Amino acid sequence: SWRRPSAVKALGARLSIQLDAVMVNDATSIDLLDGTLHAEHRMYGGLAFGKEKLNSPQAIITLAPGVLEPAAPLPGHTCPQTTLAYIAPRHEVLCQQRRAKSLSSVDLSKAKRVIGVGRGLAAQSDLDMVHKLATVLGAEVGCSRPIAEGENWMERERYIGVSGVLLKSDLYLTLGISGQIQHMVGGNGAKIIVAINKDKNAPIFNYADYGLVGDIYKVVPALIDQLSR
Repeated sequence: SWRRPSAVKALGARLSIQLDAVMVNDATSIDLLDGTLHAEHRMYGGLAFGKEKLNSPQAIITLAPGVLEPAAPLPGHTCPQTTLAYIAPRHEVLCQQRRAKSLSSVDLSKAKRVIGVGRGLAAQSDLDMVHKLATVLGAEVGCSRPIAEGENWMERERYIGVSGVLLKSDLYLTLGISGQIQHMVGGNGAKIIVAINKDKNAPIFNYADYGLVGDIYKVVPALIDQLSR
């Protein structure tokens, strides 16, 4: 299925061998410099970025999720189709059971505004004030990995980070998040990052466009009050 990234990458890898073309996966940008194609892509599970110079006459590139909006279909455009003979696999795989994937109530990768909470939150009940802020701000709520997998205060689908959701939102407001690289791989795709943390030395301030050193238990109620007026 074209909706399965793994299937697309597997097909791309086979095509690259057949066409003797270089292949780059999870590209975040593509540039033409001095007549040569360059592609930037995620490496080491998203912890770093690499820029590759593509020297072959042909190249196959897969894009990271959310990099580009899907292209609109071209009216009247046709593509030649070729029917290939079926080749039986050497080994068969037997499916013993099928289970429907549970659907999440939220897709943070498509949200325009996101509030992220971290270990600066002292208790699960304190999420109430975060949800109130999200309501007046028109935002979805996400979290760092410890909140989702350590404390189990929020669903796994709301975890933002290297093995979680990669944001493409207009705004990402972090509350009590320290800003470790594993989390920021998921958060630094936001257009604007606003950080609130009582630790002035927190790494999050190195990524933030706007930062406020303060206690979220004082700042959040004040924000709710101002935005509710």
